Amino acid sequence: MTVLAITEHRRGEVRDVSYELVTAGRELADDLGTDLELAVIGGDVEGFAEDVNRDGVDTIYTVDEGEEFNHGVYTQAIEQLATEVEPTALLMPNSVNGLDYAPSVAEQLDLPLVTDVIDFETNGNLEVTREQYGGKVETTYDIDADDYALTIRPAEWPKAEAAGDAAIEAFDVDIDEDALGTTVNGFEEVGGGDVDITEADVLVSIGRGIDEEENLPLVEELADTLGATLSSSRPIVDNGWLPKNRQVGQSGKVVTPDVYIAIGISGAVQHVAGMKGADTIVAINTDPNAPIYDIADYGIVDDLFEVVPELIEEFGGEAPNI
Repeated sequence: MTVLAITEHRRGEVRDVSYELVTAGRELADDLGTDLELAVIGGDVEGFAEDVNRDGVDTIYTVDEGEEFNHGVYTQAIEQLATEVEPTALLMPNSVNGLDYAPSVAEQLDLPLVTDVIDFETNGNLEVTREQYGGKVETTYDIDADDYALTIRPAEWPKAEAAGDAAIEAFDVDIDEDALGTTVNGFEEVGGGDVDITEADVLVSIGRGIDEEENLPLVEELADTLGATLSSSRPIVDNGWLPKNRQVGQSGKVVTPDVYIAIGISGAVQHVAGMKGADTIVAINTDPNAPIYDIADYGIVDDLFEVVPELIEEFGGEAPNI
């Protein structure tokens, strides 16, 4: 019996969800009274293994196969590793990559799969919680199986921080090249990938309260003054005022900055799902009953066109004429 978690990396760096998987995996392993093991597949596996060697991890398996993510390689590698270690729980990230291979792996291993898990509890059987109807309803499922597979929603568990002393073991797999079906030649970011808002420490995010595209320079100046990155809610992207890679939320990106300044954003559940993991949330909105205030640490109930220029000047910038 063990808990096996599959880590994730992109463009030479371990993704935050890998450290969150360590926290979730350790929690589940403690409940089950078993070990937590990780798998690192492809790329700089030895370097990645050192990165994810956090407190609470017992063993890290490295699978040195390929540089970039490949569905077929991951599927075969995880299937062979799981067959060897026989995990009770197989944890994977609920990411683009994770959702690519998780159903195939679960089918190959004949495991029940629950995706987008935001919480779990062991009470005899495993009970897992998911959100439905755009986050308006939470549903708990009782998993009637001894072994199972879960994909974990990013930003629902804190990142494991403390260094660990896990054993690092190379795991050789026998990849059937004829069965891969695809060849990966490289990685190319799409959608205006000049900025990755998931890596920003401070985000200035704008919503429909900005009214018109011509008003965007106001928040852009605030972001520049603070050394922050500009992001937005979905309406701004739908209007074509900012590229898709700036969108925060269920249909955008999940972000976990130190500070998230929500300007003119009401706080719809779809948006909150993407930013509630921020350490500190500051909201600026004229509506005191806006849902964003339910999760904000600090709130300014006022007109953003009055507040933002004052913030720019307070931090040493010069507000543009709007």
